[in-house]
Amino acid sequence: MWPFAEQRRVEPGAEAGQSGSSSRRSSDWGRSAAVAAVVTREWPDPYDPGRNSAIQVLGSPSEVGGRLGTLARAGMERWRDRLALVTGASGGVGAAVARALVQQGLKVVGCARTVGNIEELAAECKSAGYPGTLIPYRCDLSNEEDILSMFSAVRSQHSGVDICINNAGLARPDTLLSGSTSGWKDMFNVNVLGLSICTREAYQSMRERKVDDGHIININSMSGHQVPPQSVAHFYSATKYAVTALTEGLRQELREAQTHIRATCISPGVVETQFAFKLHDKDPEKAAATYEHMKCLKPEDVAKAVIYVLSTPPHVQIGDIQMRPTEQVT
Repeated sequence: MWPFAEQRRVEPGAEAGQSGSSSRRSSDWGRSAAVAAVVTREWPDPYDPGRNSAIQVLGSPSEVGGRLGTLARAGMERWRDRLALVTGASGGVGAAVARALVQQGLKVVGCARTVGNIEELAAECKSAGYPGTLIPYRCDLSNEEDILSMFSAVRSQHSGVDICINNAGLARPDTLLSGSTSGWKDMFNVNVLGLSICTREAYQSMRERKVDDGHIININSMSGHQVPPQSVAHFYSATKYAVTALTEGLRQELREAQTHIRATCISPGVVETQFAFKLHDKDPEKAAATYEHMKCLKPEDVAKAVIYVLSTPPHVQIGDIQMRPTEQVT
């Protein structure tokens, strides 16, 4: 995901009632974003029993949310007590995804370079009585040895990975004309290589245990589908275009391997997290402005998209979900 401040066109009176409204800023799957998902396999349409074809869900979640929610509740039972790995789980989207999976009864290994926040989230989930379990694990996704050690620990302590959610990612404000090589490497190591290593190891974990219904989900970005007109985002965008290509390449290789393990991309627009504050750590006002021009997506919106993807029947392959705040222009 790529957060940046953006001007938008406002119709007369559109701002009325926004000031001081907590509900205006609340997480609301029914109003907060526009979602597009393309299902690449046949799926009976519950609103049209005579139709059995690939479908496209396009529009605001308020128009399709009920339909997706019903399918999600019915489809998550088969994942109960199975293990999901969520990278970058210390905050933002990763933490929201980890919480949502624990609520669904999964065993979740949440990893990040620092695990204090994950430990707090694990305690919250336990206190809330969620049926699943969150297991914190320290891992630097830019270090292959750390990743391999994590997968070895998961193998020895928890059998292996059934779901891999590659959420960890970072951006540096390094432009193409004057950016630092170290900044480019940082982005490439986490956003591309770390994701690819986790994908490879997750697949090997599934294959050695004869898991044929696993799922690999890459949290991508709308910047992986179009280049934003901000120079500080161009190299970051290139890494996310790589994620788009890697996800489709993975899908093709999984088909060649004659497995039913699925691969999916989820591409959010602007999500209100600490992402901008880490990117613009020397300019907190600029970071805050990123989220002040529109009602942004919430991490929980992306987590609900993950639950929807996992809840689809095993014969349904969702290639990509693209979702933006309704008020986002580009």
